[in-house]
Amino acid sequence: MTGAATRYLYLVRHGEALADESGLSQNGRRQAVLLGRRLRGRPISVVHHGPLARAAETARLVGEQLGGGAVLRETEVAGDYVPYVPERAELPADCADHLVRFLEQATPEERRRGPGLARRAVEEFTGPVTGEEERHELVVTHNFLVGWLVREALDAPKWRWLGLNHANAALTVVRYAPGRPSSVVVFNDTRHLPGELPL
Repeated sequence: MTGAATRYLYLVRHGEALADESGLSQNGRRQAVLLGRRLRGRPISVVHHGPLARAAETARLVGEQLGGGAVLRETEVAGDYVPYVPERAELPADCADHLVRFLEQATPEERRRGPGLARRAVEEFTGPVTGEEERHELVVTHNFLVGWLVREALDAPKWRWLGLNHANAALTVVRYAPGRPSSVVVFNDTRHLPGELPL
């Protein structure tokens, strides 16, 4: 790719949510602040986040710790959705029953909208960037999209987003360098979170 530079994509699941999911719990707010402190000094230019309150609040708290240089950007592409519903035949026989039961919880609307949003997420957030300067972007999202983007980076089968579980406020970093395969540099890292905080 000519005129391309490396993209570093930082993927974060939102902090612990309140029981009614109207925002973050006290633990969740602390998780977000500690994550932001860990990322302070990284040249993150934009913080993409989903529209749900738990993701938006996490993004705001992380952004405050970054020192104000990063733009907060809400997008439905970073939202909470089912990215892909596999056919039973795609799934390993030993866990197919469990995964089919799990996916039956998805509504028809989720099954319809999710794959399109997932395609847009791959188009928008992955691959090298145009220009000469590397770019560092943070996506504050939900467990399913983190799993989907990690699966994409590893070129794993589409169903394999299932089972890639991400802790609240954990950090995953994917590097997209021109002329090289994507690389998962860090996955589900919680070193910034003290042991007494739930994951």
